[in-house]
Amino acid sequence: MSLLVVTAVAVVAVVVLGIVQATRPVGRSAAPVAASTAPSAVPSRSPSPKPSPTVRKTEPPGLGSWAYQLQDYPRGRLDQLAAGPAGLVVIDLARDADTGYFSAAEIDRVRATGKRVLAYFEIGSIEDFRPEYPVLRRDAADLIANEWADWPGEYFVRYWDQRWWDRVVRPRVDQALRAGFDGVYLDTPLAYEEIDLTAAQGRDRDALARAMAGLITRISRYAKDRRPDFLIVPQNSPELRHQPGYTAAIDGIAMEELFFQATDQRCTEDYCAENLAETRALRDAGKFVLSVDYATRPADVRAACARYRAEKFTGTVTVVDLDRTAPPCP
Repeated sequence: MSLLVVTAVAVVAVVVLGIVQATRPVGRSAAPVAASTAPSAVPSRSPSPKPSPTVRKTEPPGLGSWAYQLQDYPRGRLDQLAAGPAGLVVIDLARDADTGYFSAAEIDRVRATGKRVLAYFEIGSIEDFRPEYPVLRRDAADLIANEWADWPGEYFVRYWDQRWWDRVVRPRVDQALRAGFDGVYLDTPLAYEEIDLTAAQGRDRDALARAMAGLITRISRYAKDRRPDFLIVPQNSPELRHQPGYTAAIDGIAMEELFFQATDQRCTEDYCAENLAETRALRDAGKFVLSVDYATRPADVRAACARYRAEKFTGTVTVVDLDRTAPPCP
């Protein structure tokens, strides 16, 4: 899942980074995920063939490290990220997590340094500070499902509904394309596991998983029709690879808390091993892996970095508020 961050007082909330507004930051933290499937109204492609053992395209060209920041850019600018060592950065699609979007000129200045920039946004939930939220509450309130207990003010949505695509997802992809981002970083695929089944309109978890995989496949087709090299990077829920068309639709996978949970807690639960196994399978299918762990103790940071090297993942060890850039692994 995504580890979205809550802040008591907030300012302005690939490659990928973002911003948050008012009282909470825009990041999220991983939670136990079960092997899955999720919702969507889009036809899916045939299953991806099993890759040859020699397929090991584990990172896009030029990606040596990545940075993940969703708020508190110095002076509200991306200069620090542009000057940093990361080959890919993730930022929020919106400058202030609301209606102020990064301009094409700003994104171009970061890309001019050789970096890739990914636009962060959520596809299975919506926060109450996002610009689409009051409009949905007024005109399509039935799209909004249960509140996420861990993140007050955030709601899961009926993401399989055509109106969710028309009103929220497609406009966000269009904005990312207009601004010149290299791709999108898609948070909350785990909605298929977290949405209340009473809001699922008769769907079980398997149907919800198929629908989520279908939504991501639809995003991929739509964006790549317009820009074939546009990167599609979902965060968490690697088990969706079992859904028809999913693996072929994505370029990489971002994974939170494979090794350290927030904060400085080793990930030892059964789901940690399951997530790692599913992530390795995507790596071996030729997908690059962006791994993010939440640790501050030097020994834990070194341990996470050692795991990234061993697994051939591109990793960053940072803080849950996602309000600063972390130094790259040595």
